[in-house]
Amino acid sequence: MTFIHPGRRPRVVIIGAGFGGLSAAKQLAQGPFDVIVVDRHNYHLFQPLLYQVATAGLSPADIASPIRGILHRQQNASVILAKVSGVDVAGKEIVAESRRIPFDYLVVATGAEHAYFGNDWASYAPGLKTIDDATYLRRRILLAFERAETASDPDERRRLLNFVVVGGGPTGVEMAGAIAELAKRALASDFRSIDPRCARVVLIEAGPRLLAPFDPSLSEAARRSLEQLGVEVRLGTGVTDCDCSGVSLGQERLQTRTIIWAAGVKASPVAEWLAVACDRAGRVKVQADLSAPGHPNIFVIGDVACAIGADGKPLPGVAPVAKQQGEYVANLLIARANGKTLQPFRYRGCGSLATIGRKRAVAQFGAFKFSGFAAWLLWSLVHIYFLIGFRNRLTVAMNWGWNYMSFERGSRLITGISGSRIEDVVPVVTAAPPTAVGPEFLDNDQVSRVPAASAKLGAEKVLGHA
Repeated sequence: MTFIHPGRRPRVVIIGAGFGGLSAAKQLAQGPFDVIVVDRHNYHLFQPLLYQVATAGLSPADIASPIRGILHRQQNASVILAKVSGVDVAGKEIVAESRRIPFDYLVVATGAEHAYFGNDWASYAPGLKTIDDATYLRRRILLAFERAETASDPDERRRLLNFVVVGGGPTGVEMAGAIAELAKRALASDFRSIDPRCARVVLIEAGPRLLAPFDPSLSEAARRSLEQLGVEVRLGTGVTDCDCSGVSLGQERLQTRTIIWAAGVKASPVAEWLAVACDRAGRVKVQADLSAPGHPNIFVIGDVACAIGADGKPLPGVAPVAKQQGEYVANLLIARANGKTLQPFRYRGCGSLATIGRKRAVAQFGAFKFSGFAAWLLWSLVHIYFLIGFRNRLTVAMNWGWNYMSFERGSRLITGISGSRIEDVVPVVTAAPPTAVGPEFLDNDQVSRVPAASAKLGAEKVLGHA
């Protein structure tokens, strides 16, 4: 089925309503185009605060806004909810489920996916890219404490109270700090049989320091802040294996039921759709005007674009880069429609921020760098400012103010399970007499009685259920 849009003006199709795609769509409001935004979700997500949803600091609705609501006043914009699976370059159409949507200009802003470097660890070490990821991790983290409260085996209780975060970038640092604060403050007095303050949080980074894009002095400040929160930081250590009961670091084994992956991302398969060159992370090597090589009417922006900065290095996959690229492509199309040209894209650096926890953050703006409470306050103000919608800004500001004064977190909800069933945290599986019942139909107590091979399969299915 072919989607037919009213009007005969040039049609700009934007795949993805993240920072880059949404910026392009809004900038085209006054342009002589019909704009179609295609996304597999009906909301725009403020990804920098996803970790706060995962650690019960915010609710999903606080950091997401419906795409149609954002663009409802833009008369030249339409929204289609669909998952794009390919691009017909010759036919100038995109393939979105049962639709084939024609375009005159195409802007691809489909973002990145988790990368496990060729390992099949996704079911054991979930990452954090979507609201579903965040609510799943929140369930896993809170269930670990609930299960530890009733665990009779000391080893299993210890395993449940161990949390491992893999990756020392901003997401990993923020997650590790937030879990430590959740355990040592928000949950400290909620349980009777366990002391959540005894939870062990381990942050693993294969490189020599945390927050590699930052100045080394800020990396060291972040490490000290994490250790003050009780986080155990492992530098120069790579993960060699992981499963539902722990993480292997060479010959060392960390027993845990909760592993969070923040070690790497790869671009969505845009390079395959367009049959163009890409880098090792799958990002399209775009031209100076952000167009795909050989396709002047197709632009690739955000996490899926390998654009070179003024220093000769690829631009980082962060929100300010995507927003500026989206605005640039929109301005370029408007200029072309008016018979004008624009200079090649040039990123204007906005600085870098990362938070470690309560009153702890690092900030870098060129040669100017600082950490501590001032950096944390700036980080808070910047993130509130860039949220979409007054309601979200007000809600987040009020939540943070309450959390700061009370040390509580109001979104400690375990959702996605029925009653007290705890499918996501399974006990250690041992060999047992064969049974004819498939492990996927058993509860946790029954899983321990199935054969080892079948139980391993069942555990994998259970852990992969989001």
